[in-house]
Amino acid sequence: MNRLHSTNLNVHDNWDIIIIGGGATGLGTALDSATRGLKTLLVEQSDFAKGTSSRSTKLVHGGVRYLAQGNINLVKHALKERGLLQQNAKHLVKKQEFIIPCYDWFSVLKYLTGLMLYDLLASKYSFGKSKYLSKAETLIKIPGLKQKGLKGSIKYYDGKFDDARLAVNIAQTAIENGATLINYTKVNGLLKHDDGSIIGIKTEDAITGTKTSYHGRIIINATGVFVDDIIKMVHSDIKKMVRPSQGVHVVLDRSFLNTESALMIPKTSDGRVLFAVPWHKHLLVGTTDTPLNEHSLEPRALKEEVDFILDTASKYLNKQPLEKDILSVFCGLRPLAAPTDNNKSSTKEISRDHKLVVSTKGLLTITGGKWTTYRQMAEETVDLAIKHANLNAKPCSTKTLSIHGSASFNDDHYLNIYGSDRPKIEALINEDPTYKNKLHPEFPHIGAEVVWVIRNEMAETIEDILSRRLRILFIDAHAAKAMSVRVAALLAKELNADKSWELKQIEIFNELADGYLYNQSLIESNNH
Repeated sequence: MNRLHSTNLNVHDNWDIIIIGGGATGLGTALDSATRGLKTLLVEQSDFAKGTSSRSTKLVHGGVRYLAQGNINLVKHALKERGLLQQNAKHLVKKQEFIIPCYDWFSVLKYLTGLMLYDLLASKYSFGKSKYLSKAETLIKIPGLKQKGLKGSIKYYDGKFDDARLAVNIAQTAIENGATLINYTKVNGLLKHDDGSIIGIKTEDAITGTKTSYHGRIIINATGVFVDDIIKMVHSDIKKMVRPSQGVHVVLDRSFLNTESALMIPKTSDGRVLFAVPWHKHLLVGTTDTPLNEHSLEPRALKEEVDFILDTASKYLNKQPLEKDILSVFCGLRPLAAPTDNNKSSTKEISRDHKLVVSTKGLLTITGGKWTTYRQMAEETVDLAIKHANLNAKPCSTKTLSIHGSASFNDDHYLNIYGSDRPKIEALINEDPTYKNKLHPEFPHIGAEVVWVIRNEMAETIEDILSRRLRILFIDAHAAKAMSVRVAALLAKELNADKSWELKQIEIFNELADGYLYNQSLIESNNH
């Protein structure tokens, strides 16, 4: 379903709930609201999951490090949501085996004890039991691991997913349940009643330039690191609610780990944890946690962040990853609750939990949290919205609601990520045999996928397709640039655009993609 069709769905003069922001939190809130029978509108300034929600470590997890911090309730709730998400999005959320290498016996005892508690907290939603593996068993699991001093490892289970694909599927599910979602629509003002309460939004379509106002009984600000920008439309002098923290990831060839198991490095030089996770036939390594004072839709990695990731990985892997081995580097900004002391530079003490507040009458703000708990956050947000605006609504039903595409498969076909839509994509080949042609010799993706996401997943640009629908830009930036010509031709055909538009699209995408190439990204970040 493209954006034009979506905007023509269920058009109301007055909405029950208007949501600003199309990331995990906003999309989840739209789905929860729509399934309760509320007239729901969501607007997103760019593409769905353009920001933080497409740039995670791809984990659906309780948070082992939060357990170490003693945040038992956060872990328990997240583990339950992890189990619900696997049930509701079977095609995207998979059980993943993690290995924690231990180089002293105290670590063996500490991590085994902690992860047994992790399993206990998961209760009936457990993904599998943690256990100790000997040195020999560990090296079978991760043959590329450094052996010197290795005492063994702890094996545990968590979840792995594709974040941007899940965001798109949640958007589709919300639309199927009556919500109206519009991407590339920026909110540039709020409508106010004489008493100062917020009664709507002013928007501008980023593609057509059309300006529109929408009235709603309650407005929800779910814009992540941009929440303060929306609040300042009401209170220009209010103290910041969010302090962004940057998380960087690098993607390497799968040979650096050469296993289906993921590596969890429990304590790095600065006290963080680092993950090396098999993802789309490649290896995703991250993340960092760097406090920032500014935010953008396209943050850039700092050299010290990439150095930290490579140096830490090198201490554990026999095959040392170097700068030249990086296929793509990307980062996202976490919307952490701002500390009371603005002089703090570390984000370790800043809350990872979500925060839901009434910013002013008619405007709720939800921020923080993580992908795993998006459904719970949405439920709490809609509960408060119903109470605040005195809305008549059904009870929440998302605990057992299947996400669009949810299906199980017996094979390991790459199209399985589309779930129940897979046969429809395969059927497109009958429409045009050229749709079966690969976009790149080293990747399985074909033209039929591109046509599918344009027609059914509200993709408007090459970036939407290669970044968040097919994920190539996040995996291999050079390959994405090579694919852009074919993708642009298919996009122009589907949108009835001319050759000059097509060439401009390629130019725009290549400039963006340069920022995912490590050396080019460094040049850009230094210039900033």
